[in-house]
Amino acid sequence: MEEKTKKLSGANMDIDLTSNGKVDWNQSICPWNEKESSNIHKCAVKSTSICEYFCGIEYLDTVICCFSNENPNRK
Repeated sequence: MEEKTKKLSGANMDIDLTSNGKVDWNQSICPWNEKESSNIHKCAVKSTSICEYFCGIEYLDTVICCFSNENPNRK
């Protein structure tokens, strides 16, 4: 059977949930920001960092987050 999708490593992207309602779609609040009443935590910042609780992305534009548990994907 031919594999139709691939997992590609090395992406360089920005992912966050910090638009402050300035987008035209429903957006969840980052649970870490919600707990701290802040707006500073981002899932992935291009060329800088990836949040320790970020576990990936699911189609279509769904962030997988493990806050406040240990990330099982982090090595």
